[in-house]
Amino acid sequence: VGAGPAGLFCALALAVRGARPIVVERGRPVEARAQDVARLEAGGGMNPESNVLFGEGGAGAFSDGKLTCGLNSPHIRTVLGTLVRCGAPEEILVAQRPHIGTDELRRVLAGVRAALLGLGAEMRFETRLTGLMLRQGRVAGARLSGEGGESELSTDTVCLAIGHSARDTYEWLCGMGLPMQHKPFAIGVRIEHLQRDIDRAQYGVSAGHPALPPAEYKLNTPTPDGRGVYTFCMCPGGRVINASSEPGGVNVNGMSLHARDGRNANAAVLVGVRPEDFGDGHPLAGMYLQRRIEQAAFRCAGGAFRAPCQRVGDFLAGVPSREAGAVVPTYLPGVTMGDLRAFLPGFIADDLCLALPRLGQRLDGFDHPDALLTGPETRSSAPVRILRNQRRESAFEGLYPLGEGAGYAGGIVSAAVDGLCAGMEID
Repeated sequence: VGAGPAGLFCALALAVRGARPIVVERGRPVEARAQDVARLEAGGGMNPESNVLFGEGGAGAFSDGKLTCGLNSPHIRTVLGTLVRCGAPEEILVAQRPHIGTDELRRVLAGVRAALLGLGAEMRFETRLTGLMLRQGRVAGARLSGEGGESELSTDTVCLAIGHSARDTYEWLCGMGLPMQHKPFAIGVRIEHLQRDIDRAQYGVSAGHPALPPAEYKLNTPTPDGRGVYTFCMCPGGRVINASSEPGGVNVNGMSLHARDGRNANAAVLVGVRPEDFGDGHPLAGMYLQRRIEQAAFRCAGGAFRAPCQRVGDFLAGVPSREAGAVVPTYLPGVTMGDLRAFLPGFIADDLCLALPRLGQRLDGFDHPDALLTGPETRSSAPVRILRNQRRESAFEGLYPLGEGAGYAGGIVSAAVDGLCAGMEID
């Protein structure tokens, strides 16, 4: 269930072993999905089932396509090698910080799909898991909703790779009594600079040399409340994008193409959020906090999936922004200049205000007054963990929660490895 990295690599591993897995994905194939995203960016409205978060490839299909990973696993090489065989550039096998880019990743996903179909797998797009059938605590079937209406599929094995934003699925699984718990995550904003300024800060007099790639950064600083602030998913030469999945709420992310040749650089600047910040002890309380922030931001920006935006100088001075300066916002369908404190929880805004000058001491110009903050970014990782045992099996026998949506991965490669291992081990 889910055609993101965990679901695709789980299905690949099962198919190589001789199984004929059925992959169900609520969104559309990546080619149609790209059209839906383009329509949203042009002001044509959002498809709740096909967007930056839902569809073939998962959320990582509209990102920088970073393939870095904190795991120490021999299966990383298998994942990268598979991507190369499906069309990714061979350089990802040797690069220190490999990336594919959104444009190349779409082509690779078509290659993965072809490989699965060639191995006998079945792929059902625009098909949503709506329920599980249990018999004496064991999976006996899945309820599906697709273009042909409602259906039931008899099966004793469901690999649940739903991604970190399938909120409706979380809700009915929780209602069924599936053990899950809230977990810490992070919330913040996207910061944009001119890429040439980041190059100068990192390369000095060598900035602009044709042998040098667009410069990157990775920063963090402690805060007095112990939360910490850090940059995440830095996209050189990229742009800020709409990563919303629900009507009436706005969420942002970042992406870049393989060439990373855009005018701006962007990255998430995130503040740690703890379970005690959620408001209550419900397993989905963190998810509901995300939703409240997104809805407040949507209202602040005036609707139509515009995003609130503020100059760093104004944010630090505590005054609303009226217009952008040297850095032109890249977010589509457009930004509304204003005050981010109107929707960010106070502790997040306070920690960002404290951290930006400190990060500016570590990277010259990071806190430049004309740098832009666009928000909110609430979906940095799953707000919930679905409990499972060492075999990756949940309390419902035959149900295997996998990847980032289950709370056990944090990026394309780690999610793919989790799915791959499940596909190799499931009987």
